[in-house]
Amino acid sequence: MIALSEPNLSGNEWKYIKECLDTNWVSSVGKFVNQFESVVAEYCGAGYAVATSNGTTALHLSLLIAGAKPGDLIIAPNITFVASINAIKYVQADPVLIDITPDTWQMNLDLVEEFLRKECSSAKNTYVHKATGRVVRGIMPVHVLGNLCDMDRLMKLASEFNLFVVEDATESLGSSFKGKAAGTFGAMGCLSFNGNKIITTGGGGMIITNDEQLAKKAKHLTTQAKADPNEYYHDEVGYNYRLVNILAAMGVAQMEQLPGFIERKKEIASFYNRELGKIPAFTPQKISAGVESNHWLYTAKVKQQPALRKFLRDNDVDARPFWVPMNQLPAYKDAIYFHKTNTSQQVYEECLSLPCSTHITEDDLSKVASLVRKFYHD
Repeated sequence: MIALSEPNLSGNEWKYIKECLDTNWVSSVGKFVNQFESVVAEYCGAGYAVATSNGTTALHLSLLIAGAKPGDLIIAPNITFVASINAIKYVQADPVLIDITPDTWQMNLDLVEEFLRKECSSAKNTYVHKATGRVVRGIMPVHVLGNLCDMDRLMKLASEFNLFVVEDATESLGSSFKGKAAGTFGAMGCLSFNGNKIITTGGGGMIITNDEQLAKKAKHLTTQAKADPNEYYHDEVGYNYRLVNILAAMGVAQMEQLPGFIERKKEIASFYNRELGKIPAFTPQKISAGVESNHWLYTAKVKQQPALRKFLRDNDVDARPFWVPMNQLPAYKDAIYFHKTNTSQQVYEECLSLPCSTHITEDDLSKVASLVRKFYHD
């Protein structure tokens, strides 16, 4: 089976992990945690980075620290991995699900603006959803597949309507908008290092920010809010969300290879676009204006998606559908869903991701492309 997106562990992972094992520094204290935070912050052009146990915990803490309160509404896209929306529920808020654009598959900012201007009203330096009387407190853009929406416009809307911005940048390490790194526009940005991401620590996440106080707060909460280095005194409710040294060591090794990984992802996207982009039934994701994408997961809208997926899997090629729209999941079927044409449903039904591991061979890429062409008799 040609895998969809496998980790590429071809650098110093064994060496750095062995150092952790040899020195017994395997838990949440050790030099590699600090080093990993430092290299990620520097790479992204952020002032600070705080390592977490995974991307979901990074999102949870960021929403909490940004000021989300029980009963609030948080704007987010209807197409994303469920962790984005689950994190909103963790802080006892609820999502306002916004439909996506038909070509870039990012949150539709026309709909965001319409929702804020027509469905909300000003009240004591906040904006309230008129139908429910609930405060709209923040907005969470999700940089789906490494693409971004128009972040200039989103940040202007957030400023006008007094919304905090927490970026779900879990898929977009290495992506940028007008030269500014994904995750560095809002109060905080959240990264993920799950096994299928562009770099991996197996599990793991990171909060990046330019605000020193937010970074200090995040680090405090990830370590159970321990306020005294010598006493077990905890000054508020904290969380066991700290990344461990042995995984951070792996992250340092992966960051050393990130530029090469991104270059390879771009080569893979160019290959598929060149080989398959002229097939009428095959439409790759459009990269937004001003965006330099990391091309994390190569995905296209295709006709006869279920049949193509089965055909590929029958020929030992892993291909995956998009996420089920959030408003279709049992936990969120009653959430506010603001849309006009329900583009989310069409994108879900038609999108398919193709193998794009950074160490995929040219022969395997050619096999995938040949099978797609064969399916469409192209």
